Amino acid sequence: MSIYTCPACGKKGFNPYTKGMAGKMNSKGRPCKYCGTRCVNGKGATIFNAIFSLIVFAGFVLLFLYAPQYHFLAIREVPLYILMLLAELIVPRLVNAFCFRMTESIRLEL
Repeated sequence: MSIYTCPACGKKGFNPYTKGMAGKMNSKGRPCKYCGTRCVNGKGATIFNAIFSLIVFAGFVLLFLYAPQYHFLAIREVPLYILMLLAELIVPRLVNAFCFRMTESIRLEL
C-alpha cells in the first residue's frame, strides 16, 4: 500500500504536493480526488511536527540567550531567526509529503 493512497477508497488520490499540504491530525485535511473524503497525515506526522517545533523553539531560546555573548552569533542573529522560521514552515511539509501514511480526518466541521 502506497503512502499516497486514500484510506477510504484505496485509490492513489494524492500526489506529494497535496499530501504535504494535507496537514496533521488537527487540521482540516485535503479531499481525495476520487471519493471526496478528507484525509490528513497520521499520528507519526503529528508527533514529528510536535518534536520539530520544540527543537526550533529551543533553538530560538538558545540563540536569544547566547547570541549577545558571542560576536560571530551576534552578527548573524536575524538571518538565523529567519532561517529557523522558514525551516519550521518547510521541513514538516516535506517530511509529511514523503514519509507518513494518510488517515481519515477526525475533525468535525460545522
